[in-house]
Amino acid sequence: MTTRLHLICLLLLNGSRGVESFTRSGLANSIQGRAGNAATTLFGVRSAVRRVRDSVLSRERTDKDLKDGIAFFYDRSSKLWEDVWGEHMHHGYYIPEDRTDHVQAQIDLIDEVLKWAGVDEGEPPKRVVDVGCGIGGSSRHIVRKYEGSTAQGITLSPYQANRGNELAREQGVSDKASFQVADALNMPFEDNAFDLAWSLESGEHMPDKKKFVNELMRVVAPGGRIIIVTWCHRDLERGEPSLSRKEEKILAKINRAYYLPKWCSVDDYVKLLEKEGAVNIKREDWSYIIAPFWKAVIKSSLNMKSVVGLLKSGFSTIRGAYAMLLMLKGFNSGVIKFGLITCTKKGE
Repeated sequence: MTTRLHLICLLLLNGSRGVESFTRSGLANSIQGRAGNAATTLFGVRSAVRRVRDSVLSRERTDKDLKDGIAFFYDRSSKLWEDVWGEHMHHGYYIPEDRTDHVQAQIDLIDEVLKWAGVDEGEPPKRVVDVGCGIGGSSRHIVRKYEGSTAQGITLSPYQANRGNELAREQGVSDKASFQVADALNMPFEDNAFDLAWSLESGEHMPDKKKFVNELMRVVAPGGRIIIVTWCHRDLERGEPSLSRKEEKILAKINRAYYLPKWCSVDDYVKLLEKEGAVNIKREDWSYIIAPFWKAVIKSSLNMKSVVGLLKSGFSTIRGAYAMLLMLKGFNSGVIKFGLITCTKKGE
């Protein structure tokens, strides 16, 4: 399965030579037959794409590069993701691990994280900020789950914000959930504005983790809760100065595809929260719970609808699809962890 995706991505990324070497397979003939015009267009601009790509990757990305790249990536890829997987743009909860309803697994992940963090045990949150909201799946689910709750989502992607608001209207929750373009490192909200700060798989995009944690603590009211679910690298062993060169190489390749800055560990997040005065800090590694997810995503990318969608979405999305293999490799090797961290802001 992963070999097949590898070949598809090489075909799309490498142009005519990839076509030549791949035409012997039935899959290549099918792709060429049903997506020929789009493929021809893509291959025709191959040299230009490579020049732009090489220019970008030959220098270190600035924070602005990352923010612009994130917005562009999700503007281009979000429709394809929604067409194939629906409104939730995150991992799923795979207990039992052989479950096949992947959309329900994603919904269950939201519920299980909220339960794990203790949100279900106390007073339901009334004011929620969804930091890195995607197209708003979590926000809309939360306002339906907790009566009287409202949610404000922020994203760097104009497409995602517009689509989130559109779906809120379609689902009848536009009075409870709204979405806007904003920077998580400089949120347009007053201090102490929310009972719950929810960040589901957006922390990995933050170039300044200290500022990110500071902003979460700022906008949450005293006694309010923060939940961070994020991709991290493994915790370093005592006396270990850094990850291995091999591990760093895997992460660097993923960074290029998904517009990520330098990775940190769950332990790094805990230390940052402690310095900000957070209390009741709790952490856990759910890598084993989400393990089947990337195989399922890779499998879903092998149908013709997904391949044609990749062609239409452009180079950055194709490169993101190829990086799925690296994510799977990272989780399997143990360098990537699916980290959960929750805490509360000390009451006044």
